[in-house]
Amino acid sequence: MSKAERLKEEIGWLKVIFGIFVATDISMLAWLAQHAGQAHAVLVLACVFAVVGVTLGVVRVNRTAYRKIDELEEL
Repeated sequence: MSKAERLKEEIGWLKVIFGIFVATDISMLAWLAQHAGQAHAVLVLACVFAVVGVTLGVVRVNRTAYRKIDELEEL
């Protein structure tokens, strides 16, 4: 497998991971918006921390994908 093919495959996997993270992030934000007033404070706080963590994951996967795309362009 050439380096270009390997990079394309890695970018494909990163797209899948990115999509899962974004869907999870949106779902948790929607839950938080609907239940912030009535849910237990510990549960709301845990959801806030989870949203922050998943959002950081989205940013990291995005940066990694762009680095791979830049590396692919250099070939």
